[in-house]
Formats: sequence, C-alpha cells, structure tokens
Amino acid sequence: MTEKVEVAERLFELYHRVHRLVNASMSEEGVSLARSKFLFYLNTLGPCRCADIAAALGFAARTVTEAIDGLERDGMVLREPDPEDRRAKIISITDRGRLALEAALQPRHRTIDELFSALDDCERTELFRLLGCLREKASEIDDSRQPVAA
Repeated sequence: MTEKVEVAERLFELYHRVHRLVNASMSEEGVSLARSKFLFYLNTLGPCRCADIAAALGFAARTVTEAIDGLERDGMVLREPDPEDRRAKIISITDRGRLALEAALQPRHRTIDELFSALDDCERTELFRLLGCLREKASEIDDSRQPVAA
C-alpha cells in the first residue's frame, strides 16, 4: 500500500514539474506564468489597486508592486491616480497586456492538453473528483487553523 507521504510527494513533484513546463511554454511568448496571473486578474476584474491584487492573489504588497513596476515598464499595465484616495493608484491592463496574455495562454493550453492526453476521459474525471476531495479537506484544515476574530 502506498503511504500518504509518498502520494503527497508525488503530487508536489508533479505540481512543480507542470508549473515549470507551463511557465516555460508561456515565457516563450513573452509572459511568464507569474506575470500572467496579474494580467489575467486585471483583465477579468478590471482596474483595481495593488492592495486588491495582493489580497486576491495572496501575495505580499511589495511583490505585487514590483511585478506591476515591470508590467508597467513593458507597457502591459497602466497606473493612474485613484480618484478616491490620492495616495493610491489604480492599475489597469492595456491593449498590449491583453495581447500578450492571449498569446501566452495558447501555449499554456497546448502544454496542458499534451500533459493530460496521458489520461482518458474516465481517468481525468476521477482525478478531478479526487483532487476535489483533497481540496475540500485542505480547506477544512485551513479554516480550522484560522484565528477566530474577537
């Protein structure tokens, strides 16, 4: 019988390998997986503050600021004053950012299609179900560890 730790280690290994494969394929088109997360968020939800992006993606504010600096330098996002808070800036995706995101998503999808071709429809459905069970349990554990507000 396979030990839980062995299964977890294989899952971690797979995650990191898939992450590297997808990142490499997307980077060839000019947008890394990390940068695409910011562009995707802005493209989907529209203009927002860096703090909103940090909260939504679970990144430190400094990480978001540095990423936005690079995306702005490359013309993929635009920073404008926040009309409600003169200390803050509103970040929005530019047309160039949308084009770069679209170009990077194509190799991402190709890589994922190639990888998951190793499984038939039934196996993919079962994997999806099993991952859902693990995700649900992880949420339960995470929720139980959150401090209760007083």
